[in-house]
Amino acid sequence: MTKDWIENLILARRTGTRFAPTEKSPQTVAQAYEIQAGVVGQMGAVGAFKTARKPGEAMIYAPIFAENLVQSGAEVPVLDMMGIELEVGLYIHSDLPPDHAGLSTSALAAFVTPVVVIELVDTRVTGPLAQDAMVKLADNQVNAGLVVGDHASGWAGADFGAVQAKFTAGSEVILDGAASVPGGSALETFAALAQHLGQHCGGLKQGQIVITGSLHPLVFVAKGTEVQGQVAGIGTVRVKLI
Repeated sequence: MTKDWIENLILARRTGTRFAPTEKSPQTVAQAYEIQAGVVGQMGAVGAFKTARKPGEAMIYAPIFAENLVQSGAEVPVLDMMGIELEVGLYIHSDLPPDHAGLSTSALAAFVTPVVVIELVDTRVTGPLAQDAMVKLADNQVNAGLVVGDHASGWAGADFGAVQAKFTAGSEVILDGAASVPGGSALETFAALAQHLGQHCGGLKQGQIVITGSLHPLVFVAKGTEVQGQVAGIGTVRVKLI
């Protein structure tokens, strides 16, 4: 089962298509992570990680491929619709020490710089299983890419929990005003990932970005849409979906 999922997900990524699974879906988080690692083993470098940290639930995470990171202002092809999320990211600017899993949140802050990002969300799966939680996790939590915007200038280590942000897609205003980072702390989300990730998909490395959760509910938009975001204290980011 695992081998078939790995092969089908790799083919879907390489061809820009979706597949309708006929084999049994992954049943556990461990199986989903095994599939993630198998895809990474053949697809190449990891450029970022996404996380989900919800009260009362185990933390989950997924790699984002380096080839799917684009800089602000890029044009990104869309199959039909694309999900978009404005987020606070943390760029790892220096090599983490081998014992980083045991470092405090404040100590880990010395290794990162906040960056404003747009996560792109799309599935490689079609049919009834596309909404299955373990299938989504195996499919890198349905990540399709990351648009990297401004890095915070002159950041002194203050956390991001409640922020002022604006996010538009064409003429639609998705967010304009106060917003909360999921879990209430971008740095604590980074620290939690550092504690749990280990060497999964290569582990955390200098040059990667950890994204800390959407500042608003997921929105899907059509190709041809200009998307722009801003987070106070960090900067701006934009992308055109084509």
